[in-house]
Parts: sequence; structure tokens; C-alpha cells
Amino acid sequence: MTDTQQKVLIADSDEAAAQLTDFYLTQALYETRVVKAADKVVTECAAFSPDLVLLEAIFPGREKLQVCSELCRQSHVPVIILSSESEVSDRVQGLDLGADDYLAKPFDARELLARIRAILRRYHPSEDELPMNDLTGEFVKYPDLTVSLTNYSALYQGETVNLPPKELELLYFMASSPNQVFSREQLLDRLWGFDYMGDTRTVDVHIKRLREKFRSSQYWEIKTVWGVGYKFEVKIPITKDNGKK
Repeated sequence: MTDTQQKVLIADSDEAAAQLTDFYLTQALYETRVVKAADKVVTECAAFSPDLVLLEAIFPGREKLQVCSELCRQSHVPVIILSSESEVSDRVQGLDLGADDYLAKPFDARELLARIRAILRRYHPSEDELPMNDLTGEFVKYPDLTVSLTNYSALYQGETVNLPPKELELLYFMASSPNQVFSREQLLDRLWGFDYMGDTRTVDVHIKRLREKFRSSQYWEIKTVWGVGYKFEVKIPITKDNGKK
């Protein structure tokens, strides 16, 4: 293992499936660890400190969702759910709980690896991949809201709001461009990457979660522009700061 080798935790009670996934990932030079019991996933995640978790859900449905919810609540590690359940409601439920992506079985190994690479680039971009406006120390501020990329934090009405990285990046991006309308495709391209192969419904799910956590403000709101997309609508001028005096 090198210092830059990325780690993936494979959570699957099916030994044959776990071994096959493990083979794909080790061939692609990821460091892996397999956990087969649902009640061990969270503790193994804390011990292994992976860059990504594959929740390859042979666990019973409710157990799988509980594991996903607890992972997303206790850490910021990205989660991909892999499942034979291909109904839209199943995908939405997984995303609602905080998963970053959902891939239905059977899947092609190349697609799985492409999705892993895309998510890891978003969470751990190289210096060459960092957009010009994602500057260290930059934040946006309103009278009741401060969103910081320095330490991935959000303060709303005097209280800290815990947000997964993708929700915070979405809020920061939209708050940085007040009153500008973005289509779902534009938000996917900007925040999930041009090679993201998921559903545009992903944006809707993340917007829904943000609205649940920031229910009302006299200064701003995330509005739906029907037939187009979303905008961060404000009634006051924006203040941007890079942390420098």
C-alpha cells in the first residue's frame, strides 16, 4: 500500500459477492476490507477509516437502511448502495437516508469502478481538479446563515447544522450565486461531476434534505423554478469572504 492508496469498505453478507467485488477493487489498486455482519459495519468503518463504503445490500431491507442511516449520521464517508432492488422508491429511500449513489445489480465492474472514481474525486479532488471558486477559507454569509468550505460547516440561526459534504457543497454553491436559476443537470455537472451516471432525482433528494434542515428564513429560501430547476432566492445583498483581513 502507498500513502495515497484509497480505502474501500465492502459490506456484504454474501461471501461470494463480497469476494468478487473485493477482486475488482484490489485489481484497481484500492485497499479493501470486507465486513459480513450488519451490526459490525459502523464499528469497522470507524476502525478502518475508509474513503468510501460499498453497502452491497444482501442484508435484510430494514437492516440495510438502518446501517446506511447510521453511517451517514456518524461520519462523512460517502456510501454507495448496491442492490438487486431496482424500484425507484428503493433508490429514493436510500438517497433520502444519505447515500451518495445507488447501483442496481447486476452491474458491470467498469461502471462500479467509474462511479467510485467519480465520488472519490468529488470528496478528495487533486489540486489540479479544484475549481477556481473553491478557494481555501472561502465562505458565504447571510444574517442567519454562514456556510464555510474551510471546515465544511454550516451555522444557521446561531446553531450548528450537521450536513454531509454533498449537501453542504450544494448549499454553498447555490448561496454563492443568489437568485440564479440552476437546472438539475447543471447542478449534477458542477457538484457530482460530468461523468456522474446517476439520476437527476439525486438533486431533488438533496434539495429536500436541505429544506428539512433549514425550514424557514426571512432572508432567503431555496425555491423551485418549475420546469427549470432551483434557485437560492435572497432579499439582501450577499457577503463573500476568503478569510483574509
